[in-house]
Amino acid sequence: MMSISPLVRLNAGLLLLILLTAALPAQAQDVEHPEALIRDSVEALMSQIEGRRDHFAQNPDELEAVVEDNLADVADFRYIGASVMGRYFGNATPEQRSRFVKVFRQSLIDTYAKGLVTFDYREIRVPEAQQASRYDDQASVSMEVVGVDGTIYPVSYTMRLDDGQWKVVNVIVNGINLGLTFRNQFDEAMRQHNRDYDAVIGGWSPELDVEQLEEGE
Repeated sequence: MMSISPLVRLNAGLLLLILLTAALPAQAQDVEHPEALIRDSVEALMSQIEGRRDHFAQNPDELEAVVEDNLADVADFRYIGASVMGRYFGNATPEQRSRFVKVFRQSLIDTYAKGLVTFDYREIRVPEAQQASRYDDQASVSMEVVGVDGTIYPVSYTMRLDDGQWKVVNVIVNGINLGLTFRNQFDEAMRQHNRDYDAVIGGWSPELDVEQLEEGE
């Protein structure tokens, strides 16, 4: 199997944790505090792959199915997709909007699945003290990922209450706003392709600057 550098391995894992550590079975969504969802999910999700990393590395389709299942009830992909399209959302056809959500979702699943079996971390912790939200249907949950070298990478989940369930709509990793990063990439792609929605959607492949995630803002 091809070796993966520690730098790539660390950041692939961080990208994975962006959404997967927030995923919980549907029946757990009635927990009163959104931070409890994040805290309780860490052990539950990691337990799905512990001891099976080699198996999943050889069976990526199975791993992608696990990732997709965990994301299904926690990430509001329609909301995220509309946010990433930004000012272009209004002029897109319903079909283009739906297609972009599908493409965007699959691109994230592929990325996270690749990082899932290679991430090495020392500790993942959700502080007891969380910033109070100004609105009942919005919340920000902070988490810390401690790398094997002791480096702490702060992660902040933006969540909103949707039909009785808390869902992740954005994430900030080490000060980098991923929603804004993707939106800027979509905007640049639209300008490069003369606002050809179909070309941009068909060629969508979100990129994150590895060194930027490491160094933060």
